[in-house]
Amino acid sequence: MDEGKIAGGKPVTIYDIAKEAGVSAATVSRVLTNNANVRPEKKERIIRIIEKYNFTPNAMARGLADTKSKLIGIIAADVRNPFYSQVFVACELEARKRGYTALLYNSLGEAELEKMQLEKLQEQRVDAVIQMGGNVDKLVSDVEYVELVNTMPDRMPMVVTGKLDGTQCYQVQIDAVKSMDLLMEYLLGLGHRKIALVGGRVDVLSTFEKIQRYKQILMRNGIPFRQELVQEFGSYNNASAYAEMNRLLDQGIAFTAVIAINDFAAAGIVRSLTEHGLRIPQDISVVSYDNTFIAEMMIPKLTSIDYNYENMGCRLVETAIGLLEGKEFPRLQMLTPTLVTRESSGLAPTY
Repeated sequence: MDEGKIAGGKPVTIYDIAKEAGVSAATVSRVLTNNANVRPEKKERIIRIIEKYNFTPNAMARGLADTKSKLIGIIAADVRNPFYSQVFVACELEARKRGYTALLYNSLGEAELEKMQLEKLQEQRVDAVIQMGGNVDKLVSDVEYVELVNTMPDRMPMVVTGKLDGTQCYQVQIDAVKSMDLLMEYLLGLGHRKIALVGGRVDVLSTFEKIQRYKQILMRNGIPFRQELVQEFGSYNNASAYAEMNRLLDQGIAFTAVIAINDFAAAGIVRSLTEHGLRIPQDISVVSYDNTFIAEMMIPKLTSIDYNYENMGCRLVETAIGLLEGKEFPRLQMLTPTLVTRESSGLAPTY
């Protein structure tokens, strides 16, 4: 395949060049195709190694590089969270309908792992990348990740469920402001005025937007904002929500309703309330986000914000493949959520 040889007479490959240069094979490929999105110092180092081995990919290899792989790479923050697993399944089904295969990487919320996975997807020559959560959820975009995304080939579109400032990524977002409108209007209509908000972090875009909207709605209705009712630096799992709910109850902080940041958090909240001898919804109403299978399994069944996962997966994949086909899409597409009411919410107690 290549003119150069390494020790033992083995032909030099693009992966050998990448290893010696300390970069990914995708970066070497961009240098070979004269892509501008490579840092000058990296480019010079790679060129020196290419010249050292007299490396020249043959015409067949270049031809293969121009063919579609029919692969869509998907990076998810953590598929143990049913939100991500349900979105991925919806993407996978839609991709299959269109003759593509979805390739999943699970980043487990580790920023460095996401970078490695993004480079690996480029090496595997996926046609497009979809990212859900992780770096694309940050309120302030990570500069290093932005730079990495900007080195991706122009022919490989990237669609994200959040944002990446400074990139040309396409965004398919859930309308976080609308989702808080739905929950607050519903709870206020039931007579609730002391509403806790449990779970999430303010450095995550969607959580930040929800908290800001929560404050605006309280102000609009003449209800004082109480900082002790809002957890700004929590997490998105049941253990964290369970601990926070224990804190509120053990400190005697008064509230009649709780908004959980997701169904995972709601499970921890319900456990804490039950252990404290409180009835749901007679004493405390519980509402949530995501409307995953957990909402139907809980006792009582959980009132939750629904995103229509089938539509969300369809929109993500349709955008990615459509861009490959030269179609035009808006940079930002907003998905409108709906509220599914169940037994976990009711009228505010009068005592």
